[in-house]
Amino acid sequence: SVLSRYENQITILSDYLEEFPETDEPVWILGRQHHLNTDKSKLLLDISARLWFTYRRKFSPIGGTGPSSDAGWGCMLRCGQMMLAQALICRHLGRDWQWEKHKKQPEEYHRILRCFLDRKDCCYSIHQMAQMGVGEGKSIGEWFGPNTVAQVLKKLALFDEWNSLAVYVSMDNTVVIEDIKKMCWSPAQSSSVAHSSAHLHRSALGQNKNTAGLCPGWKPLLLIIPLRLGINHINPVYIDAFKECFKMPQSLGALGGKPNNAYYFIGFLGNELIYLDPHTTQSFVDSEENGTVDDQSFHCQQAPHRMKIMNLDPSVALGFFCKEECDFDNWCSLVQKEILKQQSLRMFELVQKHPPHWPPFIPPTKPEVTTTGAELIESTDKLFELEEEFEILSV
Repeated sequence: SVLSRYENQITILSDYLEEFPETDEPVWILGRQHHLNTDKSKLLLDISARLWFTYRRKFSPIGGTGPSSDAGWGCMLRCGQMMLAQALICRHLGRDWQWEKHKKQPEEYHRILRCFLDRKDCCYSIHQMAQMGVGEGKSIGEWFGPNTVAQVLKKLALFDEWNSLAVYVSMDNTVVIEDIKKMCWSPAQSSSVAHSSAHLHRSALGQNKNTAGLCPGWKPLLLIIPLRLGINHINPVYIDAFKECFKMPQSLGALGGKPNNAYYFIGFLGNELIYLDPHTTQSFVDSEENGTVDDQSFHCQQAPHRMKIMNLDPSVALGFFCKEECDFDNWCSLVQKEILKQQSLRMFELVQKHPPHWPPFIPPTKPEVTTTGAELIESTDKLFELEEEFEILSV
């Protein structure tokens, strides 16, 4: 009876046509512009191609004895999964990749999906995120905020060698170019560290021996900027800058919503935000014997939700993906041109050098552990201990 409150009927794709108003205003979806009166079908395909993660039920209990459903508490975790999944789609398949129902998809697509299945041995599962959240002061079953989800994704990414992402979460509304370039150009792991972690990688993350994380060069960047855009309500002075972020080709949208009610914002039309809603409870889906995933329930084929920007809770997190260094340089130029120079009250700061009064920036690295997937979370105790030691030394 409790779960029934979160059950929703999934409608068909054609309902999209009734939901969008007749307007000449462009619709922006994750850096792509669409016009309702000329290419509505492309807009619908673009929205339905995004991976959609919702509440699930009947998965194995988290931690062995915890909840077997995240209905009512896991919405922000699901939104974090959606933002990260969009980054992985861009990394492996490209921003313009489209999903079509019943169409055969590349192996990389199914491999991405397997990262998010509701199993303890999948690197970005609800199990891993909820348990990693304990280190951020969140009990299993407790609601997360945007910043907590960002910190959890940053730590879990250290164990994900296939995608080999550099995850940067800004501090104090400030993005430091020097620190990001230092992190993304970090030298590859030594062969001894790579060998010691190989068993963890293959078991916990479900990947094969071919890893992208051992090649020198720019590591693809997932940039997350947690922000507070007001006190109790969003300050209208930030609205134009907030909308500009969805126009950038590097956009991964935003995490936010209303108190205890999270959404994944992917674009806007006028002064309304377009978002994917995780508040639908579906049954657990596992991968098939051949490694493919029945993906029908992972794509939103219902009318996209919209809400007025002024109804947005001021606590949000912006996301951006830069596959190459030139993508990041372009993003910096766009921020300077479209956001910083236009605003008297800046949404966030972009600085070249590491602030001298901050603790030294040390790119995060994975603890050298040999373990099985079931013990992945326990192995991160080392990570927490190292962070605590660093904080003490910094003080």
